[in-house]
Amino acid sequence: MTRTLTAPERYQFGASVRSLLVPRHDPCGVFTGDDFWLAARTPDGPATLHLARRGRELVATGYGAGEQWIVDRADAIAGLRDDLTGFADLVAGHALIKRLARTFEGIRMPSTGLVFRSVLRAVLEQKVTGKEAHRAYRMICQNLSEPAPGPLELMLPPDPAVIAATPYWVFHPYGMEQRRTQALQRAAVVAARLEGCAHSAEATKRLMALPGIGVWTAAEVVRVAYGDADAVSVGDFHIPNTVAWALAGEARGTDERMLELLEPFRGHRGRVCDLLAHGGLGAPKFGPRMPIRSFARF
Repeated sequence: MTRTLTAPERYQFGASVRSLLVPRHDPCGVFTGDDFWLAARTPDGPATLHLARRGRELVATGYGAGEQWIVDRADAIAGLRDDLTGFADLVAGHALIKRLARTFEGIRMPSTGLVFRSVLRAVLEQKVTGKEAHRAYRMICQNLSEPAPGPLELMLPPDPAVIAATPYWVFHPYGMEQRRTQALQRAAVVAARLEGCAHSAEATKRLMALPGIGVWTAAEVVRVAYGDADAVSVGDFHIPNTVAWALAGEARGTDERMLELLEPFRGHRGRVCDLLAHGGLGAPKFGPRMPIRSFARF
C-alpha cells in the first residue's frame, strides 16, 4: 500500500517526525535521514509505516493488517495536517516568537491518531529523568510485545491488554515504581475508549478522570495523538522557567506565570513552547541535575 505526499516548501522532515521516537534507540521506529519507520497498533491491526523523503515528496508505504489505516494517516503523522491558521497574526507583535516561527516554520506538529501509544511514553516520563523513562520504554516494548510487520526488525508497541494483565513485579526491574505502573494499567484497561475519543478535549477529559494521570500527562498525550497545538504541559519541571525567562526575562516561573505569559498565544500555546525548545532557549540553571536511580535494586 503506497501513497505519495507533497511537502510544503521549507518542510523539515526529520525535525517534524523525530519527536515520535524516543532518543538513541526506539524499538518501535527508526529515522535515518531520508527514511522514517514507525510501527503501530492501528484500529485495523498491526502496521508499519515507511516514509521516504524524495525531494519535495514523501512516499508513504504501509505493511501489515493496518496498512490502509496507517497510509491514510501518513500525512498527519508527517505533520502535513498541522494547521497554522492565525498563528502569524498572534506572533506578529512579539519579536522573539515571530523570529523563531520564521526560523522553524518548516517544523510541523505530527498527529498520530494513536492515544495509548502516547499514554505509554507520557506515563513513563512522569517525575523521572529522560534516561530512566526511555530505558523503561525500551524494555517494555522489547519484552512485552511482538515483532512488527514489514522488512525492518521493529517491535510493535505493547498491546494494552497485555499491559493491563501483567503483574506489577514484572515492571519493577524496568525501573517502574507502583504508582506509575498502576496509572499505566488503568489507562490500558480503558484503552479502547481512549482511542475512540473524537477530539483532543474529549481525550483530555477521559485521561484526567483516571487516577495517576493529570494535566501534564494529558497534554503530552494529546499534543502528539491529536496534534493539539494549544496543549501546555502544566506541571513540567523546566517549561515554566523557560517560558518565564524567554518571554519576561525572569529566571524562574510558576505554572500560573507561564500560563499568563502564554495567554496572548492561545490556540498555539503548546507550539510556542516547542519553538522555545527548538531555539535552544532555557532558563539559567542553579542546581545539580536529578540523579538517575535504579528501582530494580530497591
